Amino acid sequence: MPASTRWSGSQRRIGLTGGIASGKSTVARWLEQQGLPVLDADVYAREALAPGTPGAAAVLERYGAVVRAQCSSTNSGVIDRGALGQIVFNAPQEREWLEQLVHPLVRERFDAELAALAAQPAVVLVIPLLFEAGLESLCSEIWLVDCEPEQQLERLMQRDGLNQAAAQARIHAQWPLERKRELADRVIDNRQGVVDLQATLSL
Repeated sequence: MPASTRWSGSQRRIGLTGGIASGKSTVARWLEQQGLPVLDADVYAREALAPGTPGAAAVLERYGAVVRAQCSSTNSGVIDRGALGQIVFNAPQEREWLEQLVHPLVRERFDAELAALAAQPAVVLVIPLLFEAGLESLCSEIWLVDCEPEQQLERLMQRDGLNQAAAQARIHAQWPLERKRELADRVIDNRQGVVDLQATLSL
């Protein structure tokens, strides 16, 4: 096991991570089917920027109409996530600002949900930026969903309808999978697709 700090309580906490479009959602669904509660950082991040939240207000104050959805009135504050992504994935300082806003809110949600699930023997934490955000201490073990960089790029372009430059910008905003492999306790190979991936899964 890597030397970084891990959760050492009685509850088994599986931290599930990987690169964007590497296959985390497939593994998370499988774990949920096994009866484990699944907590998802992406869900909490979206909720942190939902209309009417302090997070959404801060984003709109910083970027204004550029990131306000066309269907949104001035008062409702619906964020155009595509427009926000265009900004933060092409300007590292803006991505850092957004992460400093959202990450503490996500951590608060994890703390609250974990407290509510304290009696569960095991729980799954899906955290794409687990290493980048320094959240290893939330997990007793870390699973990394792995694939080739070329596959990651192709899957992301297909999934989100992005061109190559936009997809590369999102991939480069995260640590490379090669760096994450060295830090994970378990590496799950997703080079062959969903059927083979699910056949290799076990608790």
